[in-house]
Amino acid sequence: MDQRATRDRAGRGVRALARRLLGRGVESDIPTPRRSNPDAVVDCAVYVNGRRQPGRPHYADAYARVQHGRDSFVWLGLHDPGPAVLAAVGRTFGLDELTVEQALADGHRPTVQRNGPVTLLVLRTAGYVEHDELTDTSEVIDTGDVMVLLGDRFAITVRHGAAGALRSVRAGIEGRPALLAAGPWAVAYAVCARMVDSYLEVAGHVERDLERVEEAVFARDRTADIQHIYQLKREVVEFKRAVLPLQAPLRTLLDPDGAPRALHRWFLDVDGRLGRAVDRVAAYDDLLTSIVQSRLAQLAVEQNNDMRKIAAWAAIAATQTGIAGVYGMNFDHMPELAWRYGYAGAVALMAVAALALYRLFRRSGWL
Repeated sequence: MDQRATRDRAGRGVRALARRLLGRGVESDIPTPRRSNPDAVVDCAVYVNGRRQPGRPHYADAYARVQHGRDSFVWLGLHDPGPAVLAAVGRTFGLDELTVEQALADGHRPTVQRNGPVTLLVLRTAGYVEHDELTDTSEVIDTGDVMVLLGDRFAITVRHGAAGALRSVRAGIEGRPALLAAGPWAVAYAVCARMVDSYLEVAGHVERDLERVEEAVFARDRTADIQHIYQLKREVVEFKRAVLPLQAPLRTLLDPDGAPRALHRWFLDVDGRLGRAVDRVAAYDDLLTSIVQSRLAQLAVEQNNDMRKIAAWAAIAATQTGIAGVYGMNFDHMPELAWRYGYAGAVALMAVAALALYRLFRRSGWL
C-alpha cells in the first residue's frame, strides 16, 4: 500500500514538472472528462463545407470550434427542452432573453422574426393519427411546432410535440453536401420542405377520411353521426391553422433581405408545394362544412318524416276514438242503437275508416 502511494505521488510530481517545463502544450494532451449532452439534445454536429464532421460534440464545444473555421456551422437539435437547458443554450449561442422565452413556449403562430443577428422561424408540425373508426373524440391530426434559430455560425431547431421529428430531415440534407454548404439557411430550407411535405401527407390521409364520411352521409342507411363529422371538422380546422398562416412568413424569406439568394429557388419550390397544401386543406374545410349542412338537412327531413308518421297514426287513432266515443254516450235516441248487428257494424266502420285513412296517408307519402 505504501509503495502504491509512493508511485502515485511520483507520477503526479513528474506530470507537474512536465507542465512547468513544457507549458500548456502538455496540458492539452491530458484527457479531460467529457461533458454529457442534456436530455433534450437530439443531435449536435459540426458541418464544414456541407459535410458532417465525425463525432457528436457538446454544443458548447461545437460552437467554439466553428468560430475559428471557415465555411462551417453547428446544427443543434432540441426536443421539448426545459428552461434550464434553453438558458444554457442561450448563453452559449448569445441568444437574448426574449428569443429564449419564445423558444421555450409552444403553440406559436407560424412567423419569421429577426432579433438582431438571429432569425427565428416558427413552423407548425402536423402528423396523422391512425384510427380504426371515427368517433366523437377521435384525434385525427396531432400538431406541434418547430422553431429554427439561425445565426451566422449556427442553426438550432427546437421541436415541441410528438409530430415533426427531424431525424429524417438531417439525414436527407446530409446527403446533399452542395446544398448544405450554403450554411445554416440550408437547414431552414430542409425543415420547411419537410413540414410542407408532411402537410401534403396528412392531407392525403384526411381525404380518405372525408371520402368515408361522405359515403356514410349519403348512403341509404345514413349511419353517419353528426358528432363524428363535427369532430373531423374540428381536426381539419386545427390543421388549417397550422398550414395557412405559413404562407406569409415563407414569402418573406423570398424578399431580398430574407434567405440567401442562392436558396431562393429552393424556397420558391417549397412555397409552390405549400400553395397546393393550402388549396387542399381549404377545400376539405369547405367540403366538411357542406357535409355538416347536408347532414343537418337530412336530420331535419327525417324529423319531419317522423312527425308526419306520428300525425298520420294519430289521425287514424282519432277516427276510432271518435266513433267509439259517439256510440259510448248511451243516448236514448241513437240510430242503430237497438240494432242486432250494431256492435259488428261499429267495428266494421272503424276498420273501414282506418283502412281508408291508411291508404290515403300511404299514397301521400306520410306512411
